[in-house]
Amino acid sequence: MIEHVLHPRITENKDWATLLFVLSFAIIAITKSVFENRFGDFANLIFSNKYTKIYRDSSHLKSGFTVALFFVQVISFAFFIQLSLSYFGFASKTDWILYIQIITFLIFFVLSKYLIEKIIGTAFNMEEFVEQFNLQKVTYRTYIGLFILPINIILFYYDSISRNIPLFIISTVLIINILTYLISIKNYQNLIFGKLFYFILYLCALEIAPYYFMYYWFTKGSA
Repeated sequence: MIEHVLHPRITENKDWATLLFVLSFAIIAITKSVFENRFGDFANLIFSNKYTKIYRDSSHLKSGFTVALFFVQVISFAFFIQLSLSYFGFASKTDWILYIQIITFLIFFVLSKYLIEKIIGTAFNMEEFVEQFNLQKVTYRTYIGLFILPINIILFYYDSISRNIPLFIISTVLIINILTYLISIKNYQNLIFGKLFYFILYLCALEIAPYYFMYYWFTKGSA
């Protein structure tokens, strides 16, 4: 008598990711239709600084345009973090629970950092500068988030991709972030030189230390 042994077929659930990708593109489409001219200037950010000149007032930090694309940015970066962890063998790219943890951490990290910056800006009488500086950073990071969104789709649905691609993207994002800091410093150099000591304190406490501790925690945790 032949004994048949049934092995359960393990399938990866990718529906949650598909829904998030569709939601992201829906938000982008709605934002584009509601803020058509602004979105056009934003799309040309890589070629022109017209957008940063027109929308440099700190009130734009809380506008519907910025908030809507902020959610897309967070979704995109959370995907990229999980995909990078997956390609280096630290996680599964289809683990939706891990994705929730990553996106929750990102939102908490960004909002906590923003509130602390507001407090420090008010304490040192440089609130307007901090708001404008934040707006410029959010603008460029949102642009990066939208840029890597289609790359996330390719990385998520295709398995036979070299590890060099995530490494290249990580390096590119880091370089662009450094460039955006330099651009922001150049644009606000008069304000910075007027409050140089406070700016250095702000830079060390809120722009360098959090990322250093995250890197230290991750490397020690994976050792």
